[in-house]
Amino acid sequence: MAETRNLTLSDAGLTPGELLPMGRRFRIVLVLGFLTALGPLTIDMYLPSLPAITTDLHAGAAAVQLTLTGTLLGLAFGQLLVGPLSDAMGRRVPLLAGIAVHVLASVLCVLAPNLAVLGTLRVIQGLGAAAAAVVAMAMVRDLFDGMAAARLFSRLMLVVGVAPILAPTIGGLVLNWASWRGVFVVLAVAGLAIMGAAALVLPETLPRERRRDGGVLGTVRDYGRLFTDRVYVGLILVAGLAMAALIAYVSGSSFVFQDEYQLSEQQFALIFASGAIGLIGATQCNVLLLRRWTAQRILAGSLLAGLGFGLLLLLTAATGLGGLLGVLVPLWLVLATVGLIMPNAPALALSRHGEAAGTAAALLGAVQFGVGALAAPLVGVLGVGAVAMAIVVVAGMLAATAVGFLVVRPHRLPADHTSPPVTVVH
Repeated sequence: MAETRNLTLSDAGLTPGELLPMGRRFRIVLVLGFLTALGPLTIDMYLPSLPAITTDLHAGAAAVQLTLTGTLLGLAFGQLLVGPLSDAMGRRVPLLAGIAVHVLASVLCVLAPNLAVLGTLRVIQGLGAAAAAVVAMAMVRDLFDGMAAARLFSRLMLVVGVAPILAPTIGGLVLNWASWRGVFVVLAVAGLAIMGAAALVLPETLPRERRRDGGVLGTVRDYGRLFTDRVYVGLILVAGLAMAALIAYVSGSSFVFQDEYQLSEQQFALIFASGAIGLIGATQCNVLLLRRWTAQRILAGSLLAGLGFGLLLLLTAATGLGGLLGVLVPLWLVLATVGLIMPNAPALALSRHGEAAGTAAALLGAVQFGVGALAAPLVGVLGVGAVAMAIVVVAGMLAATAVGFLVVRPHRLPADHTSPPVTVVH
C-alpha cells in the first residue's frame, strides 16, 4: 500500500520537495531533467536527416521542413491540453499517457510511407512530448516554491540547453549505421526509457483534494483567470520573447557564420557550442546569484543587460566593427542574459498560481514555443545575415524589456510566495 506523508511549508520554512530525503529528491530531479529533454530531442535529433528524407520521400526541402513546424505546433498546443488535464487527474496519468503516445508515434514514423503521414505523426509526437514538458514544470511547482523553484529551473535549463546541442550529433551518429528511420527508433527507445524512469521514480505530487475537475468550462475559466493576472501574463511573455531572441540566433547562426564569415562546418560547430556553453553557464551561475539576490532583481538586471548587449550586437553587425569577434562577443553576452532570464521568469510566473500549476505551466510553455517559433522565419524574411539576425535578437530583447518593466514591474513584486500544503504519495 502506498504510504502518504503530508509535507507542509511550515516545517523549518522548507518547501515540500526540500523535505524529501536527499537521495529521493536527487532521483526526482534527475527524472524531471529527462522529461524536459524529450522535447528538444524530438525536435532536433532528426535535423541531420532532413536531406535524406527529402530524397527518400521525393519531397521538396520546404515541405520537409514543415514537419519540424508540425512538431513545434504539437508541443505548443499539446501543453494547452495536458496542463488542465494534469490539474484535474493528477500528474502521473497524463504524463505516462503522453509519453506512450510519443513512443507509438515514433514507431509509426519508422514505417511512414510518405511525407504527409510523417508530418501528421510528427505533430502527434509533439503532442506526446508536450506532456513531459508541462508535467515536469507543474511538478516543480508542486514540490518547490520561490527561490527553490528558481534554483531547480536553473538546473533544468542545463538539460534544455545541452539537449538541442547533443541531439543533432546523436542523429548524425545514427545516420552512420542506419537510414533516417533509425532516428525514430532511437526516439522510441528513449521515450520508453524515460517513461519507465518516470513510472518508477516520480510520485504523484497533486493530491485529490487539490485537483480541479471543472470539465471544459472549468478549463476555460482557469485560462481566463490566468489572463486576468497582469503580472503572470507579462512574465510568460518575457519568457517567450527571450526565447524568440534565442531562436533567432539558432535559426540564423549557420547562415551568418558559414556564408557571411566563410567559416567551415567544424568551425561553426565550435562557435555554436561556445555560445551554448555561455547560455548553459549563465543558467548555472543563476543558482549562485540567487544566494545573494532575489529572482526579481536578477530578472530586471538581465533584461537591461540583454538589451544593451543586443544593441551593441546590432551596431557591430551593421558597421563591421571588430569583424567576427565584434559579432561573437556581444552575441555570447546576449545568450548569457537569456540564460538568466529563462529560469527566473518561469519560476516567478508559476509561483503565482500554485492552485492551477499544470494549466499555468501549459500556457507558459505554449507561449514560449509559439512566440519563439515566430523568430525563425523573421530572420529569413530580413535577409539571413548578421544584421538580420541582430535585428530580430534586439527586437526580442527590446520587447521583453518593455514588457518586463511596463507590465511585470519586477521591482514591485514580493520577494516571497506561499503555497498550500502538498501531499506526496510514496
